Amino acid sequence: MSSSVKPLKLYFGSELAVRLANLIESHYPDFPACKFIAAITERVEPLELKGRVAVIADELREALPDRYPEAISILLNILGPENETEEGMFNNGYFLMPAAYFVEKYGLKHYEISMHAMYEITKRHTSEYAIRPYLNIYPDATIRQLRTWTCDPNPHVRRLVSEGTRPRLPWAKGIPVIKGDPAHNLALLGPLWNDPSFYVRKSVANHVNDLTKDHKQVALDWLHDRLNRVGPYNPWMARHSLRTLTKSGDSAALKLLELC
Repeated sequence: MSSSVKPLKLYFGSELAVRLANLIESHYPDFPACKFIAAITERVEPLELKGRVAVIADELREALPDRYPEAISILLNILGPENETEEGMFNNGYFLMPAAYFVEKYGLKHYEISMHAMYEITKRHTSEYAIRPYLNIYPDATIRQLRTWTCDPNPHVRRLVSEGTRPRLPWAKGIPVIKGDPAHNLALLGPLWNDPSFYVRKSVANHVNDLTKDHKQVALDWLHDRLNRVGPYNPWMARHSLRTLTKSGDSAALKLLELC
């Protein structure tokens, strides 16, 4: 007998609407739960994952207080405990995807409040998609914040620095390198190259692999510099960072791996 896996999109329907309504009512008694649940149940049926998440975020906007600071404060109260593992963001924390999208879509005029919200959300789920428009609108302030987060004690926050700035993040619309210069991306990745968390290091290597596709020589030069320094994770990091180039037989990438 074969077992079937429930598609992720199906978690974003009436059951999640009920769960969110129950959580929110404890902190906001005026929440119109019945209307919220009915609207989501009616609207999500024909939609795929992203569309369902957007519908729930939009219905939250309708049901919560008009002022964004009040609305996001209520959502932060329902986040629950931090994710103590290095996995599960789309399992245990999936119900927070609409909250992250709420910040992405409705919080752009409230930079400080939204950065705090993304910091808290990413410790339970992820803000890797939500932070991308902030990089576009507030590049300098966001770079400064990301630099601070490279030293955060929470690995999910450190991973956000790398994953949220990836030019080719899966499930997300591609973005150019920060301020048009891959050096900005690489400056953020440097402190994370030897991160104690494999979860973070894998994101860094994936990010560098992204950069090799559009900024090959800059990425190779940066990797050459990293490999000339002693690092306990250099061999794996280099192989994973260069996997696209080495798969195509790129001679410069293959030669660089000889340094490992």
